[in-house]
Amino acid sequence: MVSQCNSASQATTREKQGRSCTLEMGPRKKPYVGHHEQCRIPSYIMADFGQTVHAFCNVQTLLTNGIMLMSEDINVNDISLMAIEREEYVIFKELLHMVPSLESCLMGSSEEMVTTVAELIQKGINSARADDTKGVKTTIIDWITPKGQSLNPHIPQNMKSGRGFNHEHTGALLCPAGLDWANIKTRTKLVNGQIQVAGDQWPIFLYANYTYDMEDPWNGLFSVDQEPKATCSGNTQIHGMRSVTKASIVYIVTQTCFALTSAQIFSQTDLVTDSECFYFSIVELLDDPDEKEEVDQLMTWWNRQIFPLYADPECLPSRDSALARIHQKWMECRKRDTEYN
Repeated sequence: MVSQCNSASQATTREKQGRSCTLEMGPRKKPYVGHHEQCRIPSYIMADFGQTVHAFCNVQTLLTNGIMLMSEDINVNDISLMAIEREEYVIFKELLHMVPSLESCLMGSSEEMVTTVAELIQKGINSARADDTKGVKTTIIDWITPKGQSLNPHIPQNMKSGRGFNHEHTGALLCPAGLDWANIKTRTKLVNGQIQVAGDQWPIFLYANYTYDMEDPWNGLFSVDQEPKATCSGNTQIHGMRSVTKASIVYIVTQTCFALTSAQIFSQTDLVTDSECFYFSIVELLDDPDEKEEVDQLMTWWNRQIFPLYADPECLPSRDSALARIHQKWMECRKRDTEYN
């Protein structure tokens, strides 16, 4: 499993090869506003890419490295690619799949035009994420307030200052799994910052019933006791989704986690919420081949929550297929003809 939070050695190797790291957000700058006639990309596709494929990638580097690999006719399974490069290339290919006209546009464009297209896509991803962050900040209070009750003290929907470890309720939800929020010493250290919570120390709200089992850490992970409220089947179907992606689950829990904190700005440089490392640490778990069985069960659970008509794909036995029956009948006829002659 490739660590995104600790990839200094791979980054150094990539710098020597003249390639940057795609899956790290680049420096902030004002994006170019505009579009190329041959590279029109609907805003909802740019939003979908960030929500369902990758939320924190540096699009400029993604396109540059992807074009370089395509021009060298390198396959995503090429053994010369490092794990992180292969992961980036798969994401690049997914972007091309989402925007069919993008490949011809990029391969026939100048470096300046590629930069313009990258800035446009990055702007769309960032804008959609900002809209989602604003929306979840408001509605999260309704989600966490027990039915028929109110939070004490009250948390205004449009303010972040009273959240995080500063509040009894949000603090309990954000308390790292394995720590006891009810323990006064632990709670005090979390409130005053004596305990620094890293991005890969996941909060207890990620577990069903807010219960973490150290002997079985997969038990209840990323599951809730009611339909996930950060998305709904109506919106997903509007955008053409027929199943949940691993990236979309990570996006939802990342937005939810940030909404519970007192941090004002969703920033890749924020070491308090450490949202980028939080995001990557979950992506790495869900992409780990050794965890495939648990991940498959998790994906099925989420799909059944979001898509009421979802059913696990079932592969019918080949012997019962129409083609198999045709072959069988043909063999029977041929056998009869052979016996007759």
